[in-house]
Amino acid sequence: GKSEKPRVLSGLRYTVGDDNGASPMPKQPAFPGLRHAMKKKQTRREKFLSEMDAVVPWPGMLALIGPHYPKVGLKGGRPPMPLETMLRIYFLQNWYALSDPMAEEMLYDSDAMRQFAGIELGDDRIPDETTILNFRHLLEKHQLTEKLFVEVNTHLADQGITLCSGTLVDATIIDAPSSTKNEAKARDPEMSSTKKGNDWFFGMKAHVGVDAQSGIVHSLETTTAKTHDSQVWDDLLHGKEASVWADKGYVSAAREVAFSGPDKFWGVMRKAPKGSELHPIDEDINRIIAKVRARVEHPFRVIKRQFGYIKTRYRGLAKNRAQLFTLFALGNLFLVRRKLMA
Repeated sequence: GKSEKPRVLSGLRYTVGDDNGASPMPKQPAFPGLRHAMKKKQTRREKFLSEMDAVVPWPGMLALIGPHYPKVGLKGGRPPMPLETMLRIYFLQNWYALSDPMAEEMLYDSDAMRQFAGIELGDDRIPDETTILNFRHLLEKHQLTEKLFVEVNTHLADQGITLCSGTLVDATIIDAPSSTKNEAKARDPEMSSTKKGNDWFFGMKAHVGVDAQSGIVHSLETTTAKTHDSQVWDDLLHGKEASVWADKGYVSAAREVAFSGPDKFWGVMRKAPKGSELHPIDEDINRIIAKVRARVEHPFRVIKRQFGYIKTRYRGLAKNRAQLFTLFALGNLFLVRRKLMA
């Protein structure tokens, strides 16, 4: 007689026996590693993680964290997760804007993330959200994210990518939750309000100094939102600039005089005197400055659009500052990943 069409039952595919009484033939599930190897198409997530895996300076980063990472489990319990696995999971959190619980969930759901973290489902232990949180607290406690940021920039300098010829200075507002529906029943006391244009914002600021040639962030400072951009000017320059570039918020006659010298260019947008219009020559200069300054927006675009960091995740400046150093370090690698891979 004729065999019936294949049926699916409880995740197994089998063929109903024919009139001669042949037994069902279950389809053997493939091993996870083999299933991944047989994939015909690489997803965008897999491509992104493969590129970042290739450009992150893993040895230097692990060497920085290693002395602070526990060697044995608490009270003689289970051994700690491998350091590299935890660092990779921490980077996944920053690339995909994942909370600690969501990071644990995604490791169960995403084969690409497990592969990046070096975890084989069924063979390796997946860290729970508390373990992920404790690793983040370890980085914050020892200010290791700032050291990771320096390690990345040192690595890029060794590759000849950052030239330190000029610096673009700018700041961006990071919104913070303004709701009081929380345990403290109050807004974050370390955040504040500021007005930009006709709109008010509540949160903090990230101030950056960006290499004019490569677009790499070489210095970072954080403040509450109400701090004026110009107050952190000196913290954003490395001191060897031949040129500086900034918007009108950084206008300062004293700084301009201090920076003057042979082969130096003061690229701060010209501002019209109060009650008068800007001179046509200054307008032409501003157009030139604006074209150069456009590069300073690239790092902000990466962390806000590519990495999805549009609002502070934690209360207080310290924790958010630590995360911003990580985000800009990873953003630097993302911006020049093609050059590094070449």
